[in-house]
Amino acid sequence: MPRVGVLALQGDVREHIRMLTRLGADAVPVRRPEELAAVSGLAIPGGESSVIDKLSRIFGMQEPIRRAIADGLPVYGTCAGLILLADRVADGIAGQQSFGGLDITVQRNAFGSQVDSFETELAVAGFDEPVSASFIRAPRVIEVGASVDVLATLPDGDIVAVRQGTLLGTAFHPEVSGETRFHELLLEMVRMRRVTRVTVQA
Repeated sequence: MPRVGVLALQGDVREHIRMLTRLGADAVPVRRPEELAAVSGLAIPGGESSVIDKLSRIFGMQEPIRRAIADGLPVYGTCAGLILLADRVADGIAGQQSFGGLDITVQRNAFGSQVDSFETELAVAGFDEPVSASFIRAPRVIEVGASVDVLATLPDGDIVAVRQGTLLGTAFHPEVSGETRFHELLLEMVRMRRVTRVTVQA
């Protein structure tokens, strides 16, 4: 049973823990560097990206997360989590920073305020059936690097799901709609990384 953390500084932490537990993971909240060091994967929840950024620095988590990402830790970010994984935030507030790792540029609150939230069906690369996607004050990806795989777009072409190596990001909230396949993909990345490490050590 892989131990997978959920960054528990702010946002919909419980929903991610519930989803990962449902899928058989040992899902734990992560607030401190020593807790991060004990997990094989990490989910960064939706919430307020600027608040999570500030709290990550207050709790001494920013640099440990950046090092873990650079070391290949599988990480999945939803909504605010996608913003925090982006190398570039086009419209961040003054002083806002991200963990980085995904060679993308994101725009925050790209679809309006809370009252503009919506659900839609999305085709996702690698998934047999469409995804029911919940967008809540969601960002969008406005630029991707050559090493980034675009997994899903809206009908107008807005990019809303990406992957780069062991990093996965969605502008929407699968944990809200009950969609399991993105969290399953995170767990698959965790398993593959463990197998690769065992093989290398052998």
